[in-house]
Amino acid sequence: MPEQSAQPTNRLERRKQRTRAALITAAQGFIAAGKTAVPVLEITQAADVGMGSFYNHFQSKEQLFEAAVADVLDAHGAMLDHLTASIEDPAETFACSFRLTGRMFRARPRESDILLANAMALFGSDRGLAPRALRDIRAAIDAGRFHHDDPALALALAGGALIAMGTVIRNEPDRDDGATADRVTEDLLRLYGVDAGEAAEICLRPLPELQWPSVPNPAA
Repeated sequence: MPEQSAQPTNRLERRKQRTRAALITAAQGFIAAGKTAVPVLEITQAADVGMGSFYNHFQSKEQLFEAAVADVLDAHGAMLDHLTASIEDPAETFACSFRLTGRMFRARPRESDILLANAMALFGSDRGLAPRALRDIRAAIDAGRFHHDDPALALALAGGALIAMGTVIRNEPDRDDGATADRVTEDLLRLYGVDAGEAAEICLRPLPELQWPSVPNPAA
């Protein structure tokens, strides 16, 4: 008898997860398009869910948009952690993550538009890219790989470079995104005190195979 009562609960939870994923996916589409002033009704219509379902998951449109941005950042950050887990040199870990993120702007335009649209707020966030980059910068400083006495400033420099790089890659479709990301990463390594020759060599190393985080499908 207990098994019979547990099964509907599981189906209910799966339905709730699909509804939440649909709302987040719809919100990500609006954010990427720069349309954040849309009413809740338009969001629920895009997600193909009822208006009442919205308030079962989020108290406000702003809370949904925050969750939508965090979802993109957490997925990308988790991917970077996975792909760089075997790298022992913290300077290379930072470089690898930055080079991969640079390639996101062409490979994952929707996620990159969300990142660029929220760039200034993201560098103070405790989720996604900023805390991971700060972690890697501090590790590289502690290991003597980076010669920089202000991790927060080093992070800000990386953030500014990422925004500028992403904007250029997005606005110039014929630009080689990989070469651009590698060049900016090399410049950052040199700025942090890595020898020019070694910085260039690090940015020539093969990258892990890209496994971009999947985007939830509201129709699933």
